[in-house]
Amino acid sequence: MSLGLRSSGSYGSLLENGVSPIQAASARKASKMVKEKDKERLFLWICKFAGRKKVGMLFLCAISAAVFIWVLYVGKGDDSPEGNAVQGINVNESMSIDDSSPLISTAASALGLTTNLALPPPPPSYFLGYSLPEGHPCNSFTLPPPPSDPKRTGPRPCPVCYLPVEEAIELMPKSPSPSPVLKNLTYIYEENISRFGEFGGSDFGGYPTLKQRNESFDIQESMSVHCGFVRGTKPGRNTGFDIDEADILEMEKCNGVVVASAIFGNFDEINEPADISTYSKETVCFLMFVDEETEKYLKSSGKLGSSKMIGLWRIIVAHNLPYTDARRTGKIPKLLLHRLVPNARYSIWVDGKLKLVVDPYKILERFLWRKNATFAISKHYRRFDVFVEAEANKAAKKYDNASIDFQIEFYKREGLTPYTEAKLPLTSDVPEGCVVIREHVPISNLFTCLWFNEVDRFTSRDQISFSTVRDKILSKVDFHFNMFLDCERRNFVIQKYHRDILLRLAPPAGHVQPPPPPAPILEVVSEKVGSPPSRRGPGRRGRDRKTGNRRHRKVVAGSKDMDTTS
Repeated sequence: MSLGLRSSGSYGSLLENGVSPIQAASARKASKMVKEKDKERLFLWICKFAGRKKVGMLFLCAISAAVFIWVLYVGKGDDSPEGNAVQGINVNESMSIDDSSPLISTAASALGLTTNLALPPPPPSYFLGYSLPEGHPCNSFTLPPPPSDPKRTGPRPCPVCYLPVEEAIELMPKSPSPSPVLKNLTYIYEENISRFGEFGGSDFGGYPTLKQRNESFDIQESMSVHCGFVRGTKPGRNTGFDIDEADILEMEKCNGVVVASAIFGNFDEINEPADISTYSKETVCFLMFVDEETEKYLKSSGKLGSSKMIGLWRIIVAHNLPYTDARRTGKIPKLLLHRLVPNARYSIWVDGKLKLVVDPYKILERFLWRKNATFAISKHYRRFDVFVEAEANKAAKKYDNASIDFQIEFYKREGLTPYTEAKLPLTSDVPEGCVVIREHVPISNLFTCLWFNEVDRFTSRDQISFSTVRDKILSKVDFHFNMFLDCERRNFVIQKYHRDILLRLAPPAGHVQPPPPPAPILEVVSEKVGSPPSRRGPGRRGRDRKTGNRRHRKVVAGSKDMDTTS
């Protein structure tokens, strides 16, 4: 009789080898408890022996080796682009092993230790220079002898072996150059300016004592020095040499190469750079600093509009100038450019009277990167001794003679001597300071800060103070410095006349140049239509023909033969 039960295999599914499900579950539970007790005994045994110093260290080393092998061989992942990095390791300022942290933490807890296996940050990478390939034309390039022209005795440009702009751009260093000893440079801010122990200075640059001046030449790993803008926490904001907020924000965007110049007192005309590559136009910041007087002229002449651009130049107007002397004011953007454009890597300064005619990347490659230098400036074309330079400034009435004498006497008491060959490989103590090429690293920033402090303390003639600052720094650290030939500088900048000279050279306002006589053209036309040719009078012959040809030489603005002393 059927009871409504499935007989075929239904009962057999409730028994496993003749054992009921309840009995099987009880057996598994008992087996599991035995295993857990075994693990607990093993763990207590490990802790008992791990507490001993030698055994504990051996045990920790074994775990570390196991984790290291696991990371190398197991955690690599597949061969996808993401799999090229080891999984679980974050490489930033430190390396942390994430996946193995529970295992390490358990072992460390058993040993009673607190463990942090974050590896130290990798050493920073620096640019250490390069050499051009063997056989490169620039490796064997030599300057040709100057032309033997007795009429041209002044300075002139000479050839320079530049790389093509594309190659120069490719060679731009990915990392900064090392800054010897000095790693962290900060600048002094004085809410209430102290004039205690005053020995020169200004409200803009502060009044550092002679003790502070001497300490600033003692190069340390971290330093804080006077460097202009002492009355504010941010240059250009209520510091003197104030700049509109929109211009400050624009300058902060300059994070690569900067070309800068300045015109104060409406002293020069703006010279538009020439032969600039498209890449440079897109990536280089061209900054022209002007005062309100120059801005007014640029607007009234129709050259400056609401865009604040004149050609490639971004016009930056400085207000509340700290000095009445335009030449001294010009030293602020020239020597303190790293404070105005804090994110820039490289800069080229050109005086307002100069026109740039070579691409900035070609200049940087030739005078900085190829030389593995962080600061480059040209030598004076004629003078190389500070004492001679001082006398030349006095003769040209460049500054008050008594102030020049006081500065020279102060430097003499510090040990300044006339230049001799004992200073080699330094070949000059006098720069042609109208062009400055540099990398913005701490040591070069310190150099221009201290150079500015000398200009602020003594005369504005920066050629006089240059060698004193340079030699004091070189006596402490290996400052990678490049003084190149003045004729090479004249290759990439052309000097123009100052604006007042251009006005004197210009013809009178009512003067109109008469057109040339049309007679020769009419003669040619009459000959073409068959008319009898007109008879010409007897012309000059021999020596008479040359009379008067040499009387007047036209002076052309922008000639490369002019003296650059200013």
